[in-house]
Amino acid sequence: MIERELTANGCAVIAAHGDPPPADAVHAATEALGRGAVIGVPTETVYGLAVDPWKPGAAERVFAVKARPRNVELPVFVAGIDQAERLVEDMPEPARRLMEAFWPGPLTVVLRRRHGMSADLGDNQDTIGLRCPAHPVPLAICAAYGPYATTSANTHGSAPFQRAKDLANKLAGVEVVLDAGFCDGQPSNVVEVLGDEPRSLRAGPLDWECIVQTAAGLPRAR
Repeated sequence: MIERELTANGCAVIAAHGDPPPADAVHAATEALGRGAVIGVPTETVYGLAVDPWKPGAAERVFAVKARPRNVELPVFVAGIDQAERLVEDMPEPARRLMEAFWPGPLTVVLRRRHGMSADLGDNQDTIGLRCPAHPVPLAICAAYGPYATTSANTHGSAPFQRAKDLANKLAGVEVVLDAGFCDGQPSNVVEVLGDEPRSLRAGPLDWECIVQTAAGLPRAR
């Protein structure tokens, strides 16, 4: 039976420990995403918020929960390169090398967004940030549901939540939070790859020189 706790503000905190995580917990998350709700998910870095950006109004809800401006676009979680390819206009070889080397892991790759894609990720319609997280819960959701938009679980400019119950109790507007314990990793590197050379948009736990060498097809520094 699913282990669920309801907070005072009506958010359901659902136990999601294990690899693979409990099927009932993953189902609760996918059902909420399908309704356009905002949910909370653990990652190998910090807790995140997630929505289905193809559902009308869903992205607006997560922007409102975070008090995040729409010019700061939402990245997207994918289960792997196959899902990523369906969301981009093209896949430069340097980007593919980075995905093969560092996914699943704390690397967000920014590419040209597929023309005509209806997902609402913010004001920018040109690019899309993609990440395949190294955590069984968000990966299981991607495998069961497909790609979904995500962002760190916090109000814009403040520190992200590291515990599921803190997120559920303190951030209004979240319907479901999957609890997989303490999440205290460093936020991911964000790397733009629109041509032959990568450009760092945000530093993270991965060494930049290693990223550059990998993108170029050179042996990685040890």
